[in-house]
Amino acid sequence: KIHERMRKLGIENPDGEWFKSSIDDLKASYIAVRDRTENIESRTEDFQMRPEQKDAVEKTILFYRDAKKEYPDRAPKFLWNAKMRFGKTFASYQLAKRMKFKKILVLTFKPAVESAWEEDLMTHIDFEGWQFISKKNGYRIDDLEESRPIVCFGSFQDLLGVDRETGGIKAKNEWVHTTNWDIVIFDEYHFGAWRDSAQKLFLKEDEDEYDALDIEKYKEDEADNAYNETFLPITTSYYLFLSGTPFRAINSGEFIEDQIFNWTYSDEQNAKEEWGDKADNPYAALPRMVMMTYRMPEDIRNIAIQGEFNEFDLNVFFSAEGTGDKAKFIHENEVQKWLDLIRGAHLPSSIDDLKLGRDKRPPMPYSDVRLLSVLTHTLWFMPSVASAYAMKNLLKKEQNTFYHDYTINVAAGSQAGIGLDALAPVERSMGNPLESKTITLSCGKLTTGVTIRPWTGIFMLRNLSSPETYFQAAFRVQSPWVIDGEDGKKEIIKEECYVFDFALDRALKQIADYSTRLNINESDPEKKVDEFIKFLPVLAYDGSSM
Repeated sequence: KIHERMRKLGIENPDGEWFKSSIDDLKASYIAVRDRTENIESRTEDFQMRPEQKDAVEKTILFYRDAKKEYPDRAPKFLWNAKMRFGKTFASYQLAKRMKFKKILVLTFKPAVESAWEEDLMTHIDFEGWQFISKKNGYRIDDLEESRPIVCFGSFQDLLGVDRETGGIKAKNEWVHTTNWDIVIFDEYHFGAWRDSAQKLFLKEDEDEYDALDIEKYKEDEADNAYNETFLPITTSYYLFLSGTPFRAINSGEFIEDQIFNWTYSDEQNAKEEWGDKADNPYAALPRMVMMTYRMPEDIRNIAIQGEFNEFDLNVFFSAEGTGDKAKFIHENEVQKWLDLIRGAHLPSSIDDLKLGRDKRPPMPYSDVRLLSVLTHTLWFMPSVASAYAMKNLLKKEQNTFYHDYTINVAAGSQAGIGLDALAPVERSMGNPLESKTITLSCGKLTTGVTIRPWTGIFMLRNLSSPETYFQAAFRVQSPWVIDGEDGKKEIIKEECYVFDFALDRALKQIADYSTRLNINESDPEKKVDEFIKFLPVLAYDGSSM
């Protein structure tokens, strides 16, 4: 039967028995015969929902049905407070399928998440026949068949933004506003309360422009302005909100307990531990995170001590001027010392530190053998576009030959492209990621909603006062990285991943803030922090002592 299907697909079969087939075509043929489906689109994924994804779908459906009975004319809304890597896109599609939705609109502020939405829809056997349109294919609605489910993906900036000349809806997007959607899904819903003032956000086409906004001040201005989706020029029967850090939505009372499904990093790692040695652990590939925070030696940090509490300011330390090849750090000597420090080559001037000797120094990312072998692909989160280019320029200098083994990607500024355009060059630069080394410099791009599996570490090199932005970026490195082993079994490449922070006090505040706001089912803040760091150990190095 597998042969019959392969012939039907037109796969070359010159000798009657043997086929010239790709692995994906063979896998798709096997799935089609096994499941007795057509699988004409040669889909190769057939994984099932994990238990918590099923729970999310069930709880949402029950709420939708009850809410519609009570208020038939209202569009019920539900929130998934689910950590990054939960699989929100796949579970959202399963929800839509269960409820027999045909018109699904996905909106986000971060266009780069498109790859996840398209990949899950177009590769999984469960969504055979579904159609995906986005800006990438010009929203060509004429090519679509109304009888088959349609998923339209777009950014707020593009689909709901206004024409700058007329001030009205963009003509090409009028169909979005005239369609009555079965469900509207807001992805990455953690950018604060949106009403009319959010229109200014829609005009930011580039993520770097958007990230340059003072989001903290924006949220302060909007503190009492709970989200009101009615100002959006769209109509729908249901709303679903997705975020790994929806703190403001929860605190504002916008969603009551019955309207929220919660799944935290601690829940995930606990489920992984409880599965034990049983076969087919669905959490096995989800790496444990380790946070390593360092107080930098005085001779490096003195130039960036700010404010009444003498806190070390990363934005000042890594401040830069100039553009492109001309970009340069204002404190280049100190940044050079920092580059030496993270590869274990900087000798602090402090006598106390020197007395302890080399063997007592804290493990540094690019010198400790345990870390060095793991950190082949990392993300460095910089304060600005200028600082990203300044870092690339400094890494290329002769004194930094150690870093010349790494391909340096700058995912910042308009040259890097918007959304998905910024993703492709980074993936290309990795080639075979088991054999290559890369460092990606970003000040906003690729820090939300994207999956780059080989990233094993992130360097937090900018001030981030909100735990939303901090942990959205941090969890980029927790993507599972699994390859097919020689014996046909899956091999987990990434067991652990790392967050490096050089503003020690700030890092510890972020941990406390994030963990206490995350678990809404526990009222004792100490228990919340304790539970969180059970699975995310935080190693803090002050000088040479841990």
